Amino acid sequence: MEGFQAFLTATPVFALFILCVLYAIGEFVGTYTKAWIPSVFVIAVLFLVGYWTVLPKDIVKIGGLGAPLGGIVAIMVIIVHMGTAISLKELGKQWRIILICLAGLAGMIALCLALGFVNVIDFNYIIAGLPPLTGGIVAATMMQAAAQAAGLEKVAVLAICMYVCQGFAGYPLTAIMLKKEGNRLLGAYRSGAVTDPGTEGKIDEENGNLVAEEETPKKKFFPSVPDKYYSVTYSLATICLIATLCIVVSNWTKTFLGPYAINAAVLGLIFGIIATELGFLRKNILVQNGCFNFIMFVVMIFIFNGLSGATPALLAEILGPMVLIIVVGVAGMIILSYLASKVLKISPYIGIAASLTALYGFPPNYVLTDECASALAKTREEKQFLMDEMLPQMIIGGFVTVTITSVIIASLFIPLLVP
Repeated sequence: MEGFQAFLTATPVFALFILCVLYAIGEFVGTYTKAWIPSVFVIAVLFLVGYWTVLPKDIVKIGGLGAPLGGIVAIMVIIVHMGTAISLKELGKQWRIILICLAGLAGMIALCLALGFVNVIDFNYIIAGLPPLTGGIVAATMMQAAAQAAGLEKVAVLAICMYVCQGFAGYPLTAIMLKKEGNRLLGAYRSGAVTDPGTEGKIDEENGNLVAEEETPKKKFFPSVPDKYYSVTYSLATICLIATLCIVVSNWTKTFLGPYAINAAVLGLIFGIIATELGFLRKNILVQNGCFNFIMFVVMIFIFNGLSGATPALLAEILGPMVLIIVVGVAGMIILSYLASKVLKISPYIGIAASLTALYGFPPNYVLTDECASALAKTREEKQFLMDEMLPQMIIGGFVTVTITSVIIASLFIPLLVP
């Protein structure tokens, strides 16, 4: 084992090869099982087993994916890109579902915070666990980094484990809600009470949001750069410039807001949207320049590097609090989503299902909807009807919770960690 670790240390390219293999195995299992066994769960297990056996603790650094590339650089680039993927027009069309999802997140946060106030579990566990539970990798990364900076190793590991495991609570509950909604819709469709209105947008297969089929070109503040000059390096330069501006402004706000300064990640979303609307950044910029998958790979590997200090004893210690946060948080989400659906006169089944997308995001929200429609429909027309009715809400739900709201929640929760 020592010889293998020494070889890895002396051969960075082979260390990168090992990281790629671990990631590829996770992707294969996730694809083969249609995301019922999430790729992130498989990768996390492989990293844990590796760290407990043959992998050196610093293999990510040896492979060249450590900080700052895997940290602030990749994270800020990804967040600004997320801003370029937001379609404000399509979000406006689904405002009821957005409100229901926000209500669900509020219920999750309120009920979990109550656990901390009555001292059921460590308050730091709740603060670090909630943002990943309300969203995805960016929130998990932010809380992991903040916990490590505060010297809270157990809390940092919990944030990663929450991100890895939360989907297992969301998948079965979502499947139940979608089947109930599907049966309700089919009953009305077969009786002739409703007809298929058709989906108003198409699915962005990289970012998991709805985009308009055709958008009327509008004049931008910045003139469009011809494609032949819009190289990969030029596009990366523009996104890095916006990311740098976010960091500078965030640091500037610290002078008068102190620990409650505007987080650079939140500014990344906002500035990404603004820069896209002005024409400085292109829509879905990392997808267009072909860098999206690689940057996500770097971020994910950096995240799993945080498991290097996760001993079996540590995992056993945080398992109970993690499960309790998930159970209580999901209960709060379902209750508030149900009430908001009733107030906004939307089926509680689809309202709850859309809120639950916070636990896994895209593409599982697409996969679950497609599988439900396939199982319930008797004809191709019925399946298309179900997809047209349910998929827009599910996609918007995942995009709003995972992509947007979780980043804001994480930025607000970071100052609440107690070293």
